[in-house]
Parts: sequence; structure tokens; C-alpha cells
Amino acid sequence: MRMAPPVLPGVRTVDSPLDRALALLLAGEREAALRWSAAVVQQDASVPSALILTCRLLADAGRTEAAVEGFELGVKRAIDTGNLPLAVAAVGDLSALGRDVERHLDEIAGAFCLGSPRLSDDATPPPPPLPNDASFEPLSSFLSGPALLSKATEIIHDASTEYESREGSAAPLVSRLSLFSALEKEGLRALIGCFEMITVPAGKAVISEGEEGAEAYIVARGELEVRRKDEGDDRTITLARLTNGALFGEMALLSRAPRAASVVANRPSILLVARRDALEAVAEKRPDVGVELAAHCRRRMVANLVRTSKLLLSVAAKVRPALVERFETKVFEKGDKLIVDGKDTSGLHLIASGEVAVIGREDSGENFVIATLGVGETVGEVALVLRRKANADVVAVHPTVTLHLPREDFLGLIRDHPAILAGLYLCAVERDDETASVLAGSTVALAEDYDLV
Repeated sequence: MRMAPPVLPGVRTVDSPLDRALALLLAGEREAALRWSAAVVQQDASVPSALILTCRLLADAGRTEAAVEGFELGVKRAIDTGNLPLAVAAVGDLSALGRDVERHLDEIAGAFCLGSPRLSDDATPPPPPLPNDASFEPLSSFLSGPALLSKATEIIHDASTEYESREGSAAPLVSRLSLFSALEKEGLRALIGCFEMITVPAGKAVISEGEEGAEAYIVARGELEVRRKDEGDDRTITLARLTNGALFGEMALLSRAPRAASVVANRPSILLVARRDALEAVAEKRPDVGVELAAHCRRRMVANLVRTSKLLLSVAAKVRPALVERFETKVFEKGDKLIVDGKDTSGLHLIASGEVAVIGREDSGENFVIATLGVGETVGEVALVLRRKANADVVAVHPTVTLHLPREDFLGLIRDHPAILAGLYLCAVERDDETASVLAGSTVALAEDYDLV
């Protein structure tokens, strides 16, 4: 008899045997979950997520030795399929059982690190997941209790024996991974040691738009959607889908600005999570890891800005990388002033993360908000283009990251890219008129929350 997974309101129906197993596990139906996951291993023992899930269920039922055998096989299978996050997840399970995992972490780092002989740009992609085949059956529902556990143990042992029989054959090549494969072995070993595994059900919001975050995540197995509320409409826009190997939330490592979007699980998913303090501790001990993390975050910032910044969109795509290299990354805490009223600006700021407020001051000395500006917008162009001192403060509303072009480099930028000057001039005139109009008009929103001095 086939047992269907629980129906979760508002979530699409799960569509693979392993989705069913994960959904059942999260619903507390452990025996039903084991029938599905062990059946996947029995059909195809190269699926590391099925191995890991089956062994987690065996470990929960007290079959520790079988679970250890399967988790160790799961590490190897995950490496062979190029899934570093899932290999790290299996190591997490082994550690939870009290096993020494040092050699497994070394094995993972050795496979994916900079200079690894297993890395290749032409690696064979991993096999596709098992299809939603209506004929696929879980293990018999007549198996339960000790009989079910014994059958699952037998399946795991057979899978391990089969893998060991191929010892000595050439290890499969794996694809390079962004961030991870830029690190040498010891640095990568330290970085992956920061991550812990979590399992989330379909429909779960892992990250919520507007909340502060201090975690970075990697998808080990599953699918999630990046969603953002449309400010001009009462609807949610899907920005991207994240699948195996995707890293997300890492901008929280560079800025404590509120999350710019929500990330919601489409399917039951296995994730790795690392907190900022753990990653900062590693970066302090291993400066090479800190440098690469910062470089990775900058690359992600630039990729986002290319889609949102009028400044970057005004030049040809092929020259944008060289253009961005002229800018330096600056981080501002809440209340920090990017620009000071009545003074020369230090240069042009392109907002990469967070939000700033343009603050005016009435004759009475009261501060008020003229405008707020977010990701992709520029500040400093009024004073630079109109060649005068700033006529308002610009203050970080939240911890904010900008790409900053120093004043002395600004002339070179507009000389090389006249289209940028045209766009900035129109923006500068428009904002200058807006500021003058607000300053001459009645009081608007008071700037009581920006810690001005």
C-alpha cells in the first residue's frame, strides 16, 4: 500500500520520492519516510540525499552503526556528484553521533579546494534526480518496526559494499564551485567547518524580507524561491529560484541591513547555515578566507547592481566590470553620515545594500527627511555635477554598503563615459529642485530616528 505525504496548505504538491520522504519525516511519520528513502537507495545508491535521509532515520531508531556506515558513504557519494554542501551535511550527522569527522572534512576540502586534481571545467554533471514516476513504490507497508529497520540496514550495507568493490578506480571529476574552489585546502577546511545542517518543510520562509539577519545559507538539496514585495502593488514578485549548491543570505556578512527579499522553500529542503560570528572567527584566523568572502560578496553586490542601477545600465555591458573596479567598498553603520551639509563631498556613492536618508534642516534647526534612497541609487552627484558644496546631510538609515568613487576619480569616469554624466546631470538637477522645493515648503517627516548630531 502506498502512503501519501501530508498535504500542507498553500504549498505545491511534492513531486519526487525523496520529497515525499522529507515531507513525511518533517510531519513525524518516520516509518513511512524510511520506506520511501530506503526504496530510493535500493533503486539508485548514488543519490547522496537518499542515503543521508535513510541513515538519519536509522540513527533516530538506534541503528547507529548502520547509520555511520551510510553517512560515510553519503560523504563519498556527495563528493562524487559535486555536491559539497550535501557532503558537509553528512559530516554534520556523523559529528552528532560522536564520530571523529576530521578525515571527512579533509576529504571534502581536498576534492573542492584550489588546485585539486579532481576539479575540472568539463566535469560530467551529476545524474538527474529520480523522476516523478507513478510506478515507483516505497518498501512494503507490511515492513514495520524491527523488520523495516533491518531491511533498511541491509540496503545501506549493500550500497556500501558495492561502492567499496570499485575501490581503486579513478575518482570522478567535479566542477569548480564559486567561493569554495578559490580557497586553498586549509582555508576551505576551516570555512566548511562553520556550517550546520537544517531541514525545512515546503512553504517555510528561511529568510523574511525586512528582518535583520546574521546567517548565510547553502542549498544542499531542494529548491527555494527568492521573493520581494512590489512596492507599487499588493503582490509578491519571484526574483530567482535556488537549487543545489546555491549560496544565499551571505550579504548579511557584509552589512546588517534588513533582508532585501524573502527566501521560501518550494520543496522540503536540506540547507547548511553559518552565523556571522562563526565566519568572522574563521576569517580572523585565516585572512585568506576573509579576503575571498569579501570578494565574493562584492561580486554578488555588483551582479545585483547591474540589474538595478541606472548608473551602470547607462554604459555597455562589456565595460561594466572595468567601471566597477574604479569604485571602493565602504560600510556605514546606522546614523553615519555619507555626506555632510555645507561641505565638499568625498565622491560619488552607489548604494549596494541598505538605505540612506537625505536630511534637511529648517530655519528653526529641526531636521526632517527630504527623501530616502535604496539599492542601485546614487548620492553625491548633486555636489559633484553642479560643482558646489552639499546642501543636505545624507545619513545611513540602516547599516549600509556603498561602492564609492573618490572625487578625484570622478572627472576621469565621466570623461571616459559621457553617458554617465548625462544621466547624473539630469538626476542632480531633479534632486536639487526637489530639495529646494522641500526646504521652501512646509515641514515633512521629522528625522528623529537617524541619530544626528
